[in-house]
Order: sequence, then structure tokens, then C-alpha cells
Amino acid sequence: MIEGRSRRQKAIAEIIREEALGSQEEVTCRLKAQGFSVTQATVSRDLDQMGAVKVKRSGVMTYALPDQIGDNDWAAARLARILSDWVQSVEAAGTMLVLRTPPGSAHLVGLALDQARLPEIAGTISGDDTLFLALRDGVVPGIMAERFRKLSQE
Repeated sequence: MIEGRSRRQKAIAEIIREEALGSQEEVTCRLKAQGFSVTQATVSRDLDQMGAVKVKRSGVMTYALPDQIGDNDWAAARLARILSDWVQSVEAAGTMLVLRTPPGSAHLVGLALDQARLPEIAGTISGDDTLFLALRDGVVPGIMAERFRKLSQE
């Protein structure tokens, strides 16, 4: 099953890079044309796991992959939106931060943090509703916690 998902996500990435597609239905149709048996719900999960987002290109909203955007401002804006939507609390714990989310959402926040490549964060570990952030040497956990609290309240 994982091999099938990997193959399917690779096909989705190729499709997004080759064509300007603005809906999950369009992606689903392209996959079916390539012989994949998929539903729109499966494509939705795949796009989310891949970090695909809609961006405006030449006045049209289309899907793009994180490596196609390559813009730190985009990653920061996306991170702020995800933190405000999903983070319920932020707590400093030693040299780490602990972020709490609704059940099943910690991985979404972790992925956004990983993609944002914040220099203060060495790595993330996501559970079901809890996310641990390992901070780099010299980063003050209390200051980072306050920064994330402000972002999560915007």
C-alpha cells in the first residue's frame, strides 16, 4: 500500500509540474487517465501530505509543490495560518517547545514547521495531538514559545 501511495504521489508531483491544475477533480482525472484507481478523497490526502497548495499564477489559482515556490515569505505566511488554525497551546520545556493541537493534527503543524525551515528549530517530532520542537543551541525557549503563541493567536 505504501508503495502504491508513493508511486501515486510521484505521479501527482509530475502532473502538477507539467500542468496548471486548479482542482482536486482535475488531478483525479489525470491520475485515472494514467491508470490509477483513485477517489477525490485520496487525492485530497495525497496533496495535503505532499504540501501542495494553491497559488495564483498569471491570475489563475493552481496547485504548486513546496519546491516550486521556494519563497520564505510564502512558508512563513503558511506557517502563521496553520499555527493560528491548529495550535491550541505552546509551552517551553527545557530546551524544547511543546505544541498541543486537536487530535490527529500535530503532523500538519510539524510538516509546516519543517517546510518553513526556521533556523531556530533543529527538528520536530509529531504525535497525534502533541508536537515537540527541538531548539538549536543558544535559542531561548521562552522567547520562541511567546513568538509561537502570538502566531497561533493571529
